[in-house]
Amino acid sequence: MPTPNPLSEPCVMIIFGASGDLTKRLLVPALYNLACDGLLSDNFAVLGVGRSEITDTQFRESMTGETDGLPKFHTRKAYDQPQADKLINRFHFQSANIAVEDFKKLKERVAALDVACGAQGNVLFYFAMAPRFFGPLCDTLHAAGFQDGPGWKRIIVEKPFGTDLPSALKLNDEILRHWREDQIFRVDHYLGKETVQNLLAFRFSNGMFEPLWNNQHIDNIQFNVCESVDVQGRGGYYDSSGVLRDMIQNHMFQMLSYLCMEPPGSFEADSIRNEKAKLLESVRVYKPEEVPQYVVRGQYGPSFHENGELHQPGYRQEKDVKPDSGTETFAAIKLHIDNRRWTGVPIYLRSGKALWKRGTEIVVTFKHPPVAVLRGTGIEKLEHNRLIFHIQPKQGIELIFQAKVPGPTLQLQKVDMSFNYGNVFKASRYTGYEVMFYSCMRGDATLFSRGDLVKAAWEIAQPLLDYWQANPPGDSFPNYARNSWGPPAANALVERDGRHWYEVIMPEVLERLPLFQGCEPMFLNAVIMSLQSRAFSAGETIIKAGDTAGEMYLICRGSVEVTDKSGKHLKHLREGDYFGEIGLLLSTPRTANVNATTQCDLFILEKSAFCRIMEDNPQFAESVATLAKERYNIVVSGTDLMHV
Repeated sequence: MPTPNPLSEPCVMIIFGASGDLTKRLLVPALYNLACDGLLSDNFAVLGVGRSEITDTQFRESMTGETDGLPKFHTRKAYDQPQADKLINRFHFQSANIAVEDFKKLKERVAALDVACGAQGNVLFYFAMAPRFFGPLCDTLHAAGFQDGPGWKRIIVEKPFGTDLPSALKLNDEILRHWREDQIFRVDHYLGKETVQNLLAFRFSNGMFEPLWNNQHIDNIQFNVCESVDVQGRGGYYDSSGVLRDMIQNHMFQMLSYLCMEPPGSFEADSIRNEKAKLLESVRVYKPEEVPQYVVRGQYGPSFHENGELHQPGYRQEKDVKPDSGTETFAAIKLHIDNRRWTGVPIYLRSGKALWKRGTEIVVTFKHPPVAVLRGTGIEKLEHNRLIFHIQPKQGIELIFQAKVPGPTLQLQKVDMSFNYGNVFKASRYTGYEVMFYSCMRGDATLFSRGDLVKAAWEIAQPLLDYWQANPPGDSFPNYARNSWGPPAANALVERDGRHWYEVIMPEVLERLPLFQGCEPMFLNAVIMSLQSRAFSAGETIIKAGDTAGEMYLICRGSVEVTDKSGKHLKHLREGDYFGEIGLLLSTPRTANVNATTQCDLFILEKSAFCRIMEDNPQFAESVATLAKERYNIVVSGTDLMHV
């Protein structure tokens, strides 16, 4: 049995910028979760600081509003009113500007709260403000004497930590002018996610994988952070940021360091942070002229209805975005880690907005076994084994390997062994900030970035920023459609190496098809495992009218045109769309032609595989037959679905 977690240490937590959205949406729900889980010390108080002239009572009321407070933003299954009241009653507010006189009064207020709650002189400063205020805040806290007296003093600073390498170095200098490195906790709430932390636990507590964790056995590693949402009204912020600053330089580089770092000497904070920094320092820094070879940038355009009318705006039409903006909403990068363990293993990173799905995954692809050992079996090609870390929205780990299909001959099919957090652990869903708060209150810096790691991350990103600034995209943007898989050049980046992006199909993608809406997760997973990939050239016929139906198609990349028997245009289908699912139900002649209008990569579910799923899981057959009747008006029995 795991030992109970100790309480956080006593402290007064000062939140600068407490009247902002971040406090309501994330910080207070995180503190509430800690309180509900019995991890927050009773000797604890919160002092919000801002320019607003409000009382303690007004501050508490603003944090607990039914429409814009804790009752709305909490992440637990049920709202615990007594626990919420107990927490919020520890909240206080002080109006102050960043001035020494105001901060001296603030220090007096903190001293009074310290006595009242028994915080033992411990103070946690949280900078929920723009980075330009970090330096002045540190200077003024020092000048007001906040470092004096008993107890520890720690500062949490929010991301982004700088906007480029020079600004990050300058910000580091400003913060460390009066404060020690061990007092600074640079937060990346992404590292508070259980699945990200589990990367360390998985690697170093399971001896079976470590001997394989090198360039002798791993072919490539892919990091995917796909967002289906657009900038959601945050165009003013995003237009000065972009996906490289917003996602890749911090979140994705952190995951990269966890996955690929050398084993630390211990799980002490500095031991782990030493290895993380060494890993990022081993990543090859590109010269600006090398950027086009290894990096692709993109920006989403508008989407249209079938009749040509605008459906959703492109990035340049979003509120507060410049009409000729060159800000990237997508980036794909090929990295090289120049050390003994990873030399020769390409690392691919890809992230973007307004894509075909929401999902964050790390895909570790192992090298092919020699196919010659299967000579004489008729098997000419073997699938890669893959280890997939699902970060969000699905949280778990999946191992994909080959298994023999039942029957008298040797035929292989990929299958999976899957661990799902929700099925094993019943912990409440955290925001990501809980672990960061708890760790900081206990002085554990493991999950926080040290100055050298921040520097190493920006050194990798800076040549990309320099090249993009010197070479604006101009009319080449936008270069990918909403709800697609990103710009075609991102596929070419990987295909030049003889590889493909491994697309993780989530159950919700299948649920877009009427046939699969409402189906059980186990059934959807069996369908996903049976999908085969196939490429078609532009102009090639995929389905010909009159041919016997026998499979369903999902468009992975590219677009197709659907025409009737006479060749009349009916519609265009693009990435993320599907066609032919009736072929899984009835082996009848096709009623339309489908031709590739571009190079196409498709996922195909063959009727034989579909029937095998039904035969192996007969409990699904009748429910699928019912769906066929309800959604397609097709009468077919569950027994029929089990036979090709």
